[in-house]
Amino acid sequence: MAGGLELVCGALLLLAAGPAKAPTPVPPFRRADIALSCSYLEENTKATMHAFGSLSSERPATLVLRNISVRDGQNLDEITEYKVPQKNPVSSSPIVFEASAQSVSIPHAESLLHADCDEEVNCKISPYSLQQAGEGPCHASWFMATLQLSSGISITLVLRGPLCSSQEDDATLHPKLRIPMSEEGTLLTTVEMQLSSHNTFLRTHLGSTITLDCHFELAPSSSLSSLEWRRQHQGSSHSLFQYQEGNTGPEVQPKVHVDVAELLGSGDASFSLQGVSVEDEGTYICGVSTLLHQAQLIIQLHVAEPPRVHVTPAAVSFEGGVTATLTCTIAGYYPLDVSVSWTQKTPEDDMEIPLPNTHFSSHQRSQDGTYSITSYLSISSATAQAPAIYSCHVSHAALAEPISVSAHLKAPEQTESERLLGAFIATIIFIIVLFIVLRRRAAKPKSEQLLRASE
Repeated sequence: MAGGLELVCGALLLLAAGPAKAPTPVPPFRRADIALSCSYLEENTKATMHAFGSLSSERPATLVLRNISVRDGQNLDEITEYKVPQKNPVSSSPIVFEASAQSVSIPHAESLLHADCDEEVNCKISPYSLQQAGEGPCHASWFMATLQLSSGISITLVLRGPLCSSQEDDATLHPKLRIPMSEEGTLLTTVEMQLSSHNTFLRTHLGSTITLDCHFELAPSSSLSSLEWRRQHQGSSHSLFQYQEGNTGPEVQPKVHVDVAELLGSGDASFSLQGVSVEDEGTYICGVSTLLHQAQLIIQLHVAEPPRVHVTPAAVSFEGGVTATLTCTIAGYYPLDVSVSWTQKTPEDDMEIPLPNTHFSSHQRSQDGTYSITSYLSISSATAQAPAIYSCHVSHAALAEPISVSAHLKAPEQTESERLLGAFIATIIFIIVLFIVLRRRAAKPKSEQLLRASE
């Protein structure tokens, strides 16, 4: 087999760390082979499993996508040749699937090529089905490869394996799968169908319009038979959209839309959802079927609505009492989990001091599915020192950073009687001081007369 290509991560990082350059034109495409480390999942139905049913075991595998079109950037200059680990594999050797994609393009090829350096890729290969290729014992093997990248990209490939010979003695069979191998010990397959999404983990807020991406491409020998979108949540499953070849058209449902013209023309099976509500959260399944194949993508949709936070009163003092209560109202958030804390800061404090002994109301749920809760903080005049700032801090999944809303504890103002008493005391002090000053001035001339008489 022709050597595959693997990316050298260290070289890529070195190039990325270089000085910034002026924008360059979009590079042209070139062909490259992409080698991915995978796991092969094989069903195990031995009697030793007893009543637990069919289980699966994993073994190392490699998926080599041959002659894939990728953008010809400078990162492609730092690649090494992929070599088959063992040309004559034994039963315990990794299984190497060599996949040709001449009739079906591979989406997100650049992300796959740089997956080992930029993000993680989870590759699983499993037996798909067994389709008869004519009469007799000879048959074609089918496999399903699922590629899940940490960025959210998901790709499902239906691979057609090699045809066995009518006389199996003429072909070298894989020691584990018992299907024909190439001279290099690989399994030659072709991509007959691909299903992909650029983001399978979505988060949105209430009332928004969001599109769940789902694209597919079929080999020329296949055609679309049906498309279905389903939603699963908390044990229930509902069909949201169905297209069947030969029907006049899918039933139109509120809030959802699939462009049938794009579906049939370019393989765009994306699902648009309008006016998202809490009830729309869940697992969405895009299922594409032909007469021979069926593949699906799973997209997780999460609703996250940030809370509104208010603290009352905005300013408080201990006038007329020895305690004061601050109320922090957190409303309109989803999902349920929320974190609330209180802190105090005085002019003498370098940092905010966490405060214990706060009280909470029970969670309340509104008609739109969002939640609210109230937190109470009691301040005692025996321990609190004014002026001070008391802050309510709220953390939630829909917030990039916590929300902080503050209230001010003011020094208590003097009452009217206290002001009169203070004025009276100040007047008495003034009179005393004035009396002392006048007395000293009156005594000064007498002392001067005595001094002259003595002279």
